[in-house]
Amino acid sequence: MTGINQIINEIEMLPSEYFQDIMDFIGYLKLKHLKSIPETMILSEKSLAKDWDTPEEDKAWANL
Repeated sequence: MTGINQIINEIEMLPSEYFQDIMDFIGYLKLKHLKSIPETMILSEKSLAKDWDTPEEDKAWANL
């Protein structure tokens, strides 16, 4: 069983009133992850996407 399946099984066993707590915790983990990404990487993503998100780039990276 994969880790994701284990988490899903555990969540399914909890009473539904814990749903919001689970969602809050997931939000916390996402925010924690974003804080670990260097700010310059996040800020430059949109401007670099113009060059990266092209059919030519997709073709160049298709075999990786």
